[in-house]
Amino acid sequence: MNQFVKEPPLAQSGKVLFTARTHTTGGRENGISRSSDGRLDIKLSVPGTSGTGTNPEQLFAAGWSACFEGAMGIVARKTKVSLPTDLAIDAEVDLNLADGAFFLRARLNVSLPGVEREVAQALVDGAHQTCPYSNATHGNIDVAINLILDGHTILPAGVYLAGHLDQPPR
Repeated sequence: MNQFVKEPPLAQSGKVLFTARTHTTGGRENGISRSSDGRLDIKLSVPGTSGTGTNPEQLFAAGWSACFEGAMGIVARKTKVSLPTDLAIDAEVDLNLADGAFFLRARLNVSLPGVEREVAQALVDGAHQTCPYSNATHGNIDVAINLILDGHTILPAGVYLAGHLDQPPR
């Protein structure tokens, strides 16, 4: 960190497991972003344009869905449940504009073929409490989590609205 910039006091303390570091120039319009370890080197473009890069919403969707699946694995191990090998999460992150302000809305569509509804619900609920991305969104953006159990049936597993912390699933 720059010697002239003070870090704000942290609301939570704990052991740092990993720090992601990126350097971005050009923003979402014809920008580039690179990680300090060289594993990430991407072009950025505004969504819906002819640009060749990705955008922050796609990156957020990819990161959140990967993290959420990892959190499901933690919950599954703790509860001695086997996750199906064809488990998949389709994340959708909407960039919205209302009254001149931008905001996000998201859906996680969790496919758990062969898993009973009650077990799937417990896995999703536990993952939403465990996943750092979910924790970061709690009370900040509207989130809907849907279960897909047989390949096409979408069952609401939880709706969490911005401004309402720790809501029970509806």
